[in-house]
Amino acid sequence: MCLGVLLDDRLSFAPHVRRIASKCFYHLRQIRTVRHSLTAEAVKTMIHAFIASRIDYCNSVLYGISGVHLRPLQNVLNAAARLVLRRRKFDHITAAVRDELHWLFVVQRVEYKVCLLVNNCLRQLAPSYLTQMCVPVSTFAGRSNLRSAAHGDLAVPRFKLKTFGQRSFPVSGPSLWNSLPTTVRDATLSVNCFSVSLKTELFNRAYKTLS
Repeated sequence: MCLGVLLDDRLSFAPHVRRIASKCFYHLRQIRTVRHSLTAEAVKTMIHAFIASRIDYCNSVLYGISGVHLRPLQNVLNAAARLVLRRRKFDHITAAVRDELHWLFVVQRVEYKVCLLVNNCLRQLAPSYLTQMCVPVSTFAGRSNLRSAAHGDLAVPRFKLKTFGQRSFPVSGPSLWNSLPTTVRDATLSVNCFSVSLKTELFNRAYKTLS
C-alpha cells in the first residue's frame, strides 16, 4: 500500500476500489442517520468533502482500469447523490446528477485529475520527474511545422503493452491533453479558468448521450 492506494500484482486496482467503496458506504450510512437534522446546504457541503477525500483522492492511478472494477465507485457516487437529493435507493439518478448537482461521472473525474496534472506540468508546478514526461511536439527538431505542434499537442511515446503502457502517465497524460479542444488548452488561461473550462468539456462529453 502506498499513500492509501492498495496495489495488486496485475494493477487492476480491484481490491483497492472494493476497499474504498466498502468504507464509503459505511460513512454514507452514518451520514444518513443524521440527514434529517441537517440543512440541505450542510448535507451538500458534507458530501462534497466526503467525495473529495474518498472518491477523488489519488484517483489518477485508476485511469484506464476496467469499467467493471470502476463501477463500485460510481455506485458510491450515485448513493451520495441520492442522499443529497433525498431520492430512494433504486430511483434513477443520472439526470438529476446532471441537472441539479452537476457532478462528473467517476471516469471523467479520473480524466479531470490527469488533465490537471498535465496542466501543472506545463506550468512548471509539478515535480520535475513528471514535468519531463509532458513534452510539446513543437520542441522536437523537424516537427515544429506540423499541425499538431501549432495546436500545442504533446508528444505521445510509443508503448508495447496496452494493459500497462497505455495507462502510464507519459502516455495517458499527453493523450488526454491532445484530445481537449485548443480553447481549453489555451496557455493564457489562469489555473482556475482552465479548471472550469476542463470540467465543462468533460461534463459535455459525459452527458452528451442524455441531451
